[in-house]
This record gives sequence, C-alpha cells and structure tokens, in this order.
Amino acid sequence: MTTREARGLATKENEEDAIAAYLQHNPDFFERHQVLLTRLRIPHARGGSTISLVERQIEVLREKHAALEGKLTELVSVARANDTIAEKLHRFTRKLLRTRSRAAAVTLIEASLREDFDAFHGVLVLIGEYPDLAAQGFVRTFAVDDAGLKSFETLFASGKPRCGQVRDTQREFLFGQDANDIGSVALVPLLADSAARSGASGPLGVLALGSADRDRFHPGMSTEFLGRMADLIADSLAPGPSK
Repeated sequence: MTTREARGLATKENEEDAIAAYLQHNPDFFERHQVLLTRLRIPHARGGSTISLVERQIEVLREKHAALEGKLTELVSVARANDTIAEKLHRFTRKLLRTRSRAAAVTLIEASLREDFDAFHGVLVLIGEYPDLAAQGFVRTFAVDDAGLKSFETLFASGKPRCGQVRDTQREFLFGQDANDIGSVALVPLLADSAARSGASGPLGVLALGSADRDRFHPGMSTEFLGRMADLIADSLAPGPSK
C-alpha cells in the first residue's frame, strides 16, 4: 500500500466515524430527510440483492420476534415439565404420609422412583443402624466410620443435591456390579433437619440415582425438586421410634 492509499484509507475511516457520530447525535436526521431514507440500500442479510433500510429494519424485527417466540416456547415447555414433576411429587408426598413404618416407606420410595420418576438405578444409603429395615438391593446401611463414606463428606457439608459425573470409586461404592452401566448420577444428601444442614448433627445418608444416559443428570439441571424429595425421605426415615 502506498502512502497516498494509506492516507486515503485513513481519511475515509475518519469520514465514516464523523458520519456515525453525527447520526448518533442527530437521531431525527432521517425524519428531516425521508426521501434519502427510502433511497438507502444495504446488502440483504442472506446475500444476494440489496434492500432498503426500512425493509432491513422490518427483517430485524421479524428475527427478534421469531427469537422471542422460540424463547417463549422453551419457557412454556419448561413450565409444563415442572408442573408434571410437581404433580408427581405431590402424589409421592401423599402416599408417603400414609405409610406406617420405615419399611413401608422404603418400599414406597423405591417403587415411586422407578414407576413415577423413571429412576431405574436407585440406591438408598443410610448411615447407622436400622434393624427394622430388611437387607435389600435398594437400601444399604453403613456404620458412621465406614471408609466408603469419606468421599461424600463434601456433599454432606453442602447439603445440596449434585448432578453429573462422579468418581469411579463413588460409582462402584453406590452401584456395585452395575457401576459400569451408569453414565450420570444425581447425589441427594439426606439430612435429619435444619440443624443437620448447619452441621450441628450428622447426615442420615444419601439417595443416589443413576442413569445409563450421560446427559440424564448434568451439572446445569435444576435440583429444587430433588431437594424437596430429600426432605420428605429424610423425615420418613429419621432414626427414632417406629411409626
């Protein structure tokens, strides 16, 4: 590029900046020069022929409208999905309230997770002694000092459900021989009460939900309903006199 060409380019850029600044400070310019507005032509967004500025503005508005419609459709879909989950949780709550023993509550929890929430890989890990609960695949009890529970200390400390991938040792501890079939996991800490959430007492255990789909449980998903379910399960299983 020659010196003259460079100077010409700089002059053109300065002129464009000056025009842009003038239009910004004089938004009524095209109102005073409406004929010029109709004569302006700009490239079509999808290539090809040129269109007027007015046509381009209409096109932009249409695109924004389509984007808003898409967003609204997405929000409606999420709202409907949440309503469905809320209704299932409501039914789960009512059925759980009608149980008369921890054993009955466990049976109900396992069946509901599988039939109502499509959680076919579920494990209920309880810490402490539960002599009234028969040993079964869904429920597993461990002593407070069991080494396998160490890896869940951060989960218990947070008091919040966590979704996504877990360490191999955690997956094997929870799902045993089915560990290799688990692609994603939801870990739901079970806390006795509000005091447990602040660390005043130990956790009851953890509900683990596994899926072969790696995207079924992911870090970005909402865990509000899992938290509510955890409260219900913890209240029904908290150590104490049998119902």
